[in-house]
Amino acid sequence: MEEFINITKSEEEINLLSPLTWAYVGDCVYELYIRTKLVNNTSLKPHKLHIEAIKYVKAKAQAEFLEKIQDKLTEEEKDIVRRGRNTENHHLPKNSNIQEYTHATAFEALIGYLYLTKKHTRLKEILEFLD
Repeated sequence: MEEFINITKSEEEINLLSPLTWAYVGDCVYELYIRTKLVNNTSLKPHKLHIEAIKYVKAKAQAEFLEKIQDKLTEEEKDIVRRGRNTENHHLPKNSNIQEYTHATAFEALIGYLYLTKKHTRLKEILEFLD
């Protein structure tokens, strides 16, 4: 993706963005990672791919994954997660509780932040903890 997506903001500018903006990007990056992983590792048809992907991208699964990797995060990453979790979001979750939703938002904020700041090696390490 680096070849055709050019992130022009500096790390300082990215630090000033709302954690919800990081989560907005992180949601997409994480879902693309999961979809690509499923396409690479299965021979499922699109509907079944969608059903399988939901197991990973729903708020409960993201919150559980964040809990699983919490002790593997750097202090900077823990701060990003804290900021993502504590950001006030007026969107109400429909298939999860508030705690799962805030932790899922924190996870997505971390993924988005790492992506936007071009810390692709670290992003890959964190995503590979899924395996």
